Amino acid sequence: MAEPTKELAVFLGIDTGGTYTDAVLWSEQRGVIAKAKALTTRHDLSVGIAGAVEGILAEASVVPSHIRLVSMSSTLATNALVEGQGGRIALVMIGFEKADLEKADLGSALGSDPVIFIPGGHDVYGRPQPFDTSALSEILPELIGEVTGFAICAYFAVRNPEHEIAARDIVRRETGLPVTCSHELSAKLNGPRRALTTVLNARLIAMIDRLVAATEGFLDRSGIRAPLMVVRGDGALVSAAFARHRPIETILSGPASSLVGARYMTGLDEAIISDIGGTTTDVAVLDKGRPRIDPNGATVGGFRTMVDAVAMHTFGLGGDSEVSLDDNAMVPGIKLGPRRLVPLSLLAAKHGSLVIDHLMRQAKSATAGRLDGRFALLTGVPAQMATGLSKNETELYGRITVEPQPLDRLLTSMSQATIVNRLVARGLVHLSGFTPSDACHVIGLQKNWNAEAARYGAVLYARRKDGAGRPLCDTPEEVSHRTYQALIRRSSEVVLETIFAEDGLDGPDIVASPLIQQALSGERGIAGARLDIDRPLIGLGASAPVYYPAVGNMLGTKCIVPADTDVANALGAVVGQVSVSVEAHISQPMEGLFRVMAGEVVMDFQIEEESIAFAETTVKHQVGQLALEAGTDEAQISIERNISAATVEDQRKFIEAVIVATASGRPRIAH
Repeated sequence: MAEPTKELAVFLGIDTGGTYTDAVLWSEQRGVIAKAKALTTRHDLSVGIAGAVEGILAEASVVPSHIRLVSMSSTLATNALVEGQGGRIALVMIGFEKADLEKADLGSALGSDPVIFIPGGHDVYGRPQPFDTSALSEILPELIGEVTGFAICAYFAVRNPEHEIAARDIVRRETGLPVTCSHELSAKLNGPRRALTTVLNARLIAMIDRLVAATEGFLDRSGIRAPLMVVRGDGALVSAAFARHRPIETILSGPASSLVGARYMTGLDEAIISDIGGTTTDVAVLDKGRPRIDPNGATVGGFRTMVDAVAMHTFGLGGDSEVSLDDNAMVPGIKLGPRRLVPLSLLAAKHGSLVIDHLMRQAKSATAGRLDGRFALLTGVPAQMATGLSKNETELYGRITVEPQPLDRLLTSMSQATIVNRLVARGLVHLSGFTPSDACHVIGLQKNWNAEAARYGAVLYARRKDGAGRPLCDTPEEVSHRTYQALIRRSSEVVLETIFAEDGLDGPDIVASPLIQQALSGERGIAGARLDIDRPLIGLGASAPVYYPAVGNMLGTKCIVPADTDVANALGAVVGQVSVSVEAHISQPMEGLFRVMAGEVVMDFQIEEESIAFAETTVKHQVGQLALEAGTDEAQISIERNISAATVEDQRKFIEAVIVATASGRPRIAH
């Protein structure tokens, strides 16, 4: 392609997914100029980024100085929460009771991570309770080598965050580790859910920091001197520095970016968008040209957070989903996910005969082993991520290498399979096994990796026994077709679950009903059900052309798979806008006193109008500063008032007010 003129501003979009890293060059005048894919390299993310970006720069004959903006989305945070991964953190609860851990699934999210309770916090009007940090100071020396970061949540910190700030300063001074405070992430009430959101944020900091650092390092080496932006979960763009501090806001970044990309590619205002990746399928509804925003906060991995994000329904279903058997029936069905495995075809594409030889050895055995077709290898994350392992975990972790090892040789007992699963959940180890991607290689629908390894994996899987002791399938082709059909069927079900849920119904229960299952199967008796969907389905993702035409047929609706569907996320990353919000609360602690609480600002007034004017001026200034940090120099600011008042005996009584300032604009570009 011809070299672009100097006047042509070229934008680089990058999407780092669980399996692939995508890159796209785009300009407002020419649209998509070039696109490329490379395998995501989790041990060093810059390798995959370089592989994708260098390819398109060469193809498009674009010199680095022509790139004025770099923007990226990622499914790494989403995948980590879905798969239960992340660093080990410590939670500091100020003014809470141990019983609060049972609320909002906070205890479940914490798992075995340590929690410290100290006195303090504030009341609803921002008045402090007795505060004592001695217990925190005593335990910090013990935690330095045990955790990767801290989460701090104080009672009513959204009304006054001074105790969170004090605890944060102590932890930073004594440990030097990353700290997340709950008031930095949300202005909403509900302490346990705020604590949950803070815990997840603290877990993700190291992961997102590595992603941003890898991208910045590559850009610097490549001579690309352009601002780096990251897509947030609501589809808006924020600066990389902003995302580093608040990585929880990047959950659903990839899916949100794909929605923006789908809207751009199709021009449709009303659609159902389903984005299938290696680990997850993300489904959302497009209304009037905009994705719906979840009013209750994003739910990922079963946890309801306080993060504003698109109303995205995320399912542990993808091309690299673990294939397992539903043993509850005499004729076992095939289950998919939620865990991602490295496909055998991909493992062999990278490690060659090392993988093939072990699969061949297992296939020649007269008896089928429970660990056949399974390998383990290190993910390559930094050593500090392995803090807090038990003795047995440390011993097994020490024997796993960057080269794949078959589980039937690595494990000395079946009980060690549980230990491997714990190491996988910590993000320290990858498991490899038979996946739908392998099945597609066997039946000729995919050809990008090693088909021989995929076939051996199918042979080994077909030998698994059903409830009567018979082999699951007679041929590798049969088990592969069944796996492919299982993914189409489950993909159709998750689309329907989303549609019903968006209509205010119980999606999973309705989809599980006999009538819906009958409609999906195309079967009927004297009576039957027919599905009717009021808008088309847009299939996104590199494997969408393989699966989604069949999904559309099963659902009886038009399915559109755009030409650039394989880079929808990367494309969406460069066509969006920066958007940030700040809110202030005004309460009345006593008659005639109006208290403004806006972040770290707390101020009292005796006149309602003065308090509102001060609140509006304050949030306008705060959101302007936040917009600069988020990456835009030309933000348009809007103010929304929500004043609650009651009339008692013909007298107006002020209750409370919420003032919301929103700033939005295109990201700044290099000149």
